[in-house]
Amino acid sequence: MTAPSARHTRVAIIGAGFAGLGVAVRLRQLGITDFVVLERASDIGGTWRDNTYPGAGCDVPSQLYSYSFAPNPDWTHSFSTQPQIQRYVQDVVDRHGVRDSIVLDCEVTAARWNNDTARWEIQTSEGAYTADIMVSAAGPLSAPKLPDIKGITTFRGAMFHSARWDHEFELAGKRVAVVGTGASAIQIVPSIAGEVAQLDLYQRSAPWVLPRMGRKYSWLERLYYRRVPGAQRLARFGVYWVRETFVFWQSKYPPFADFFSLGARLKMWWVIRDRELRRTVTPGYRLGCKRMLISNVYYPALARDNVEVVADGIAEIREQSVVANDGTEREVDAIVLATGFRIADSPTYDLISGRDGRTLSEVFGAEGLSGYKGTTIANFPNMFLMIGPNSALSYTSAIFTIESQINYISDAITTMAAEGLGTVEVKADAQAGYNRDLQRKFDGTVWNAGDCTSWFVDKNGHNATLWPDFSFRFHRMLKTFDVQAYETTPVRTSSAGN
Repeated sequence: MTAPSARHTRVAIIGAGFAGLGVAVRLRQLGITDFVVLERASDIGGTWRDNTYPGAGCDVPSQLYSYSFAPNPDWTHSFSTQPQIQRYVQDVVDRHGVRDSIVLDCEVTAARWNNDTARWEIQTSEGAYTADIMVSAAGPLSAPKLPDIKGITTFRGAMFHSARWDHEFELAGKRVAVVGTGASAIQIVPSIAGEVAQLDLYQRSAPWVLPRMGRKYSWLERLYYRRVPGAQRLARFGVYWVRETFVFWQSKYPPFADFFSLGARLKMWWVIRDRELRRTVTPGYRLGCKRMLISNVYYPALARDNVEVVADGIAEIREQSVVANDGTEREVDAIVLATGFRIADSPTYDLISGRDGRTLSEVFGAEGLSGYKGTTIANFPNMFLMIGPNSALSYTSAIFTIESQINYISDAITTMAAEGLGTVEVKADAQAGYNRDLQRKFDGTVWNAGDCTSWFVDKNGHNATLWPDFSFRFHRMLKTFDVQAYETTPVRTSSAGN
């Protein structure tokens, strides 16, 4: 039972990253002020607050990696760096007046649905809250994934995850091992390779690395975007449709991916002349199967004399060294874990309990990771999940998914108010039917190809991560709240919000 001192709010939002802040801004625009954003850290920004590693930046064009309602004419490059994105987030919060609704250093420790009161009861490090509606916007990239390697706890040097970078550790002249070759690693390696004495890159599978077609914006372009109405929206429109064409060869006609991978092969051949190294870093799967990466400096870094790519895997970590599966032992002073995040098994799922008392983790474990339109889950009334199952986009901006979900959530909230609804919970059969149709769309895509093994797809061949179609179709699907797909109950006088 929630303590009498619990603070009540109409909407509780968990997380102050792009998703949570976007919801907050929309609520404010609708005139809804009875909401709170609960953030466990001491600042806002989510992944762009946490990932401060050398070279951190975005691999989605700046014009797309920003809210459509808050264009930024001051981007200095077509691909933005972490500090610029973090400043942008701070500016949006201040411009739209939602900072006072954010509670920092407030970690959610449990959230459960109370059937008797038809409210969410939320326990935090700063006391208890109750809410009529809860939006979980903790984000898929919030919990670092640590590898299960023998002896990892015995290492006596510096060891840290890319999202928890130790800026106190002096890299100059050190021997460093980087574990992983994903999006963070291909930015970290070129940024530190010229500073360290030796860099050993432990590669499990070689990534496809495409040329980075980026450039610096001139002062004249920035002035143009600032002074000419609609100029930046037009630029965003063009970039969006270029990215949308990627769907044709990822989802519709995968063999076309071989043509696009030619650019990556040519870049690799031009930069890496060592045949053995080139063989080591050549992917063994079709482009698009895993996350596509972009860089013009990654391959040159691998070709440096003080950089070694180790593709044998790690057998053990000792007090001062890393031992590969072939028995080779390499002494190191520091280990950087660029090993990604806990996406399918997010710790947040352990904290949220639904109508029947089961947590999200228990429901997903028993029934599979699935939801309805990537946003709601059967058994969890009045709860909306940002970047939920099958809502990620592998070819364009996550902000597009977020804004689509914001449309759906805001329409749900206004529909509930207009129709006097106290609760909405997606029907189990509606969710099941949606997922049957969704999974059929993966047939013949690059992600379900025989040579493709990625974290997008589980061991049963179920892709619970990606949206397999054009993003504009996802946007259109979430434009309005389809209340007929939900079990509803009327407002209870005792729990009516403002």
